Amino acid sequence: MTLQEYDYARESPSKLAASCLLLALTMKSLGGWTPTLEYYSGYSAQDLHPLVKRLNFLLTYQPRDKLNAVRSKYSHRVFFEVAKVTPMDMLKLEEALTSC
Repeated sequence: MTLQEYDYARESPSKLAASCLLLALTMKSLGGWTPTLEYYSGYSAQDLHPLVKRLNFLLTYQPRDKLNAVRSKYSHRVFFEVAKVTPMDMLKLEEALTSC
């Protein structure tokens, strides 16, 4: 989704990928940002928090008329229906990120 949003073009791809991973881990309650993830990504959880919040906001307020083909593709069982996952409430995300 970020590929079509100009605001995300200035973010480094590695930071964007790490932030997406942290958001996914938080959304699915699969644990936080571990020392191993910090070591191999080069980012601490605190470095990623602002971008994680922006990504969740993008998921929450995404325009429905854009990316229909992508949404349809990732709504299939083959891709674990990730397009159907509901974004986190911003307050709950903030609480989860502060505990990381």
